[in-house]
Order: sequence, then structure tokens, then C-alpha cells
Amino acid sequence: MTTAFVDIDTQIDFLYPAGALYVPGAEALLPALIRLNTYAAAHGIPVLSTTDAHGENDPEFRTWPPHCVAGTAGQQKPVQTLLERRVVVPSTPGDCDIDSAAQIILEKQQLDLFTNPNLTAVLERLNADRYVVYGVVTEYCVRCAVMGLLRTGKQVELVTDAIRALNEEDARRTFEEFGALGGKLTTVAEATAG
Repeated sequence: MTTAFVDIDTQIDFLYPAGALYVPGAEALLPALIRLNTYAAAHGIPVLSTTDAHGENDPEFRTWPPHCVAGTAGQQKPVQTLLERRVVVPSTPGDCDIDSAAQIILEKQQLDLFTNPNLTAVLERLNADRYVVYGVVTEYCVRCAVMGLLRTGKQVELVTDAIRALNEEDARRTFEEFGALGGKLTTVAEATAG
């Protein structure tokens, strides 16, 4: 079975208390994020990492406070979660060479990673049978990722101790819907076993 890890929006603006749109408690995820990405690199598992890359007057800022503006420190991923061989896939249509990358950083301007027009081609090249998903925020961008990946017909696992929510009740509903659609809950220890 071919596996891909999917690291959702683990960016400074979300993970740290000084971040523009801090998710309470998210800084505690850092050891889990490092463990997952390091494990993937050591075992030849590609990591698809999404990042918000907003413009200064992005339409999303009508709903959310400004965050992850492209080129700012808050838009960056913590250096410990970055893999050496990485490539950035912009949200403008184009051909992306991901073949030698251990980490594919997919930019987006909306909650749903499937709004990046290059994602379909990236998923086809990865040709994974199984997706292991983690990051922030459970009931928003992580939810969009797992629901979209389930629609591909592949096995999707959500790493429950490597995600954070803003609202625990909404997160619980996400877990229930995910499970009802065939998704599987897992842990960092299980995802990195073997």
C-alpha cells in the first residue's frame, strides 16, 4: 500500500501564541508534527503540506482576521517541520515537478486544499492508496482535507493526537461524519509504527 502524509496548515500564525490566528494549545503539537514528518522522510513517504498564502487584502479576511500573508514570518512553517527536498506548488495553474520532492508544499487562499487547481495532478502523481492527515484546524481546513480525500475513494486516516480544534463540539461532529464515511482515526504512535 502506497502512503502519503498530509500536513494541514501547520504554520506559525496558527501554531504559536504570538501568531495572528493562534489555535489554543497548537504549539503542543510541534513534537508530533516533527515526529510524523521525520518518520515520513526516513521511510520514503511523501509529505503533502498545505499552507495558507494570502494576499494583503484577501477575501478570506472578511471572515477571519488577517493571517498567513504570503512572505511574512507567520505564513512560514516551523523550520523543524520542513524536509530538505521540498517544492512549493503555487495556487496558480501550472505544471509542477514534484518527482524528487520529499515534501510538497501546496499553497492555498481558501480553507479547502482542493481549491488549488494543481492538487488533482499532485494526487495523481503521488498515486497513494492511503492518506494520513494531521494539522490545524480540525473542524475547518483539516475537515475539508479529510472529506475531500475520502471522495477520492482512498483510505484516509486522521491522526487525533496531531490535530487541534477551535471548538470541541464541532470537532466531535467532524469525527463522527468522518467515521460514518469510512475514515479511520489513528494516533502518532500508530502512524509511525514499523
